[in-house]
Amino acid sequence: MSSSPSASPPLSGREPFTVSGQLLLEGTWKEGALIVREGRIEEVREKPRDKDLPRPVYQAAFVSPGFIDLQINGAFGQEVGADPAALARLAERLPSVGVTSFLPTLISLKHEQYSAAALAFKTFLSAAPARPSAQALGLHLEGPLLAGNRSGAHERRNLEAASAPVFEKLVESLGADLVRLVTLAPERTAALPLIGRLKAQGIVVALGHTEATYEQVVAGFDAGATVLTHVFNAMSPFQHRAPGAVGAGLTDDRAVVTLIADGIHTHPAALALAVKAKGIDNVALISDATAAAAASAGSYRLGGRVIVSDGRAARMPDGVLAGSTLLMDQAVRNLISLTKVSAADALRAASEVPARVLGLGRKGRLVRGCDADLVLLDRRLRVQSTFVQGRLAFHLEPAAK
Repeated sequence: MSSSPSASPPLSGREPFTVSGQLLLEGTWKEGALIVREGRIEEVREKPRDKDLPRPVYQAAFVSPGFIDLQINGAFGQEVGADPAALARLAERLPSVGVTSFLPTLISLKHEQYSAAALAFKTFLSAAPARPSAQALGLHLEGPLLAGNRSGAHERRNLEAASAPVFEKLVESLGADLVRLVTLAPERTAALPLIGRLKAQGIVVALGHTEATYEQVVAGFDAGATVLTHVFNAMSPFQHRAPGAVGAGLTDDRAVVTLIADGIHTHPAALALAVKAKGIDNVALISDATAAAAASAGSYRLGGRVIVSDGRAARMPDGVLAGSTLLMDQAVRNLISLTKVSAADALRAASEVPARVLGLGRKGRLVRGCDADLVLLDRRLRVQSTFVQGRLAFHLEPAAK
């Protein structure tokens, strides 16, 4: 089994082929092969015989489901916003870090900025990609129905101008079919009934950027929210007599918590605490990346506002953290090194758990019938090749000797 992506013509997604190596199957590693046909996993074989496998055969040390980034504001110098070409360039580059699906994320904006971003997203979706690219599953609206004193990099006046009726009209104007996930603060007036109405439209609701009490966050979960956005960051902290949003998220079994595992947003001990409190089944890695991710130090934009990167972290000019420079492959490796979780569990937090958050039965697992969204990794968990629905979207050519 010596074939490699560089030895074969680009795959159209229709021809059958095989991917072999240590497969991440139901949370454990098993030597085997995946038979892929027409963009789906047709068969999973454990310890297969070489002669029975369809050619070409693509080998890797480890094979994981594709990563799903629930929160990404940009990367590679590209900002999620009013430029459809920037979205296309972002989607093309994301498979290089193992991302096969993503939610382009908008922080709290002015109304006209939302309209321009929605038009750009629709234009991007309607255009056939020039090459196999990561699949945009819908928008993540992080705001503007957030707590003003937990605004972070969000422009506070945009939060103060928002209300539940205004937010509901915003979702309607953008199109409920385009909005996949929203983050809001449950203590905002009329937020709790709004959660139920959004859920009825098929929109996943997360709680975040909140000053809510423990009881208010639990009420948000009662109303139908299922996620706590970047736990520990931009929310009421845990205290032993006032557990706050952190305490509610870490102790409520209904909630998945998302983590920015860059070692900057959250101390390694807090990351480990979240994993131990929730169990890996309820932890999803996110990048919260900005245009500064995988780009040189300098000035970039987030929601149209200037941010500054030193190559390691992105901040507002006043020093407030503004998203991250993290990407999902590094988030996986960081979670392992900072918390000592297994590679299998870290990869599940980047694939299986985000897929479940979005209700995607055909993504996030190496199971017959699932989309062939695959990441081929070397022994150091570096991305070697990425397939999006059976199409080769990225391949790292071997270094010349």
